Amino acid sequence: MSLIRRHRPLQLRSPRFFRRFHRSTEAAFSTGNRVGLFRHGGEFLPALLEAIRTARRSIWLEFYIVRDDTIGRAYAEALLEAAGRGVKVSLLYDYIGSFDTPGAYFRRLERGGVLCRAFNPPPFSRGLAWFDRRDHRKIAVIDGSLAFAGGLNIGDEYTGFGDRPDRWRDVGVRLEGPTVGELRRLFCESWSGETGEFPDGCGGRVDPTPAGDARVLIVSGGPHHTRSRIRDAFRMAIAGATNSIRIITPYFVPGPRLIRALLRATRRGVRVQLVLPGRIDVPLVQLASRSSYAALLRGGVEIFEREETVLHAKVMLVDDCWAVVGSANLDQRSFHRNYEVNVIVDSHAFGEQVVEMFGEDLARSRRIDLAEHERRGWRVRLLEKLVEPVRWFL
Repeated sequence: MSLIRRHRPLQLRSPRFFRRFHRSTEAAFSTGNRVGLFRHGGEFLPALLEAIRTARRSIWLEFYIVRDDTIGRAYAEALLEAAGRGVKVSLLYDYIGSFDTPGAYFRRLERGGVLCRAFNPPPFSRGLAWFDRRDHRKIAVIDGSLAFAGGLNIGDEYTGFGDRPDRWRDVGVRLEGPTVGELRRLFCESWSGETGEFPDGCGGRVDPTPAGDARVLIVSGGPHHTRSRIRDAFRMAIAGATNSIRIITPYFVPGPRLIRALLRATRRGVRVQLVLPGRIDVPLVQLASRSSYAALLRGGVEIFEREETVLHAKVMLVDDCWAVVGSANLDQRSFHRNYEVNVIVDSHAFGEQVVEMFGEDLARSRRIDLAEHERRGWRVRLLEKLVEPVRWFL
């Protein structure tokens, strides 16, 4: 049986919803976009690498992690080759995320003409207060007209197809059309915030030429916002669902408001399905996540744990046509302390691709049963209680 269900028009499309959403995000949907879904990092990273190799004017990369491994060195060679043929190349990486990457990696890029800057290097005069401010975005803008975004960093663990423990499960998108201008603006904002100047091309004209028929909204968030735009976008989408909510996320540490939003959705007849990690790279997060299972399961939320590999994808699909793909997790760090970016796509065609992908993940997941979950041992329950006070910091 197909997972795709036809439905009445979304409540999300009501004028009232969009007025609230616009006030919350200070952004608007752009029309005339083409969006391509990369279901795996093994598809996304080669596609971005090829775009770098064929770039003609500019390459702007903003990534949380850039590793000096096989795929990282392939990217370094492509960036150096691009700079050698006259392309303006700028790379912004997070200092904490890329802490394990040798400085020699970035110095070699600099010598070859690539501008490299670290986001939030440690100002030792302020002690350790700087540590909690991180650029978790994953953005690439090529020639000002093509963009890539999602949850993937540049590292070997992101190059797989979700079927090996050492190759993580992740998702990304390729964008063309007017919405690329907003990702370009965000990169320029991040770059100038760290360097005090804009990269070449930031002041140039943005080509608004339509490339497809998808409506796209870019939602960014950071600690400089008084309210979390990322969280508000998630909550409003959940509140507007009429038939189904499907979520894939690796770090699920929701606050009470988000839990209540999911439970209210089930009470009005919406089917809510969560795919969470069975394997995880941060065990404390899994303890905090599982402590919320009981309330959600009792309220009718279906929970599955993805097996075979580490889950790192961040995807939400509402009513089969309102899709969110990006860097933000459903946790307090992404809502309040990281710089994040999500791509919201309003398209039935794109939604159908996400439904198919979600079905593939369900097939590789184990469903969590309430009775079985309640039988977990006292040691596990104790650890969950001990983690509870630090949930906000995970």
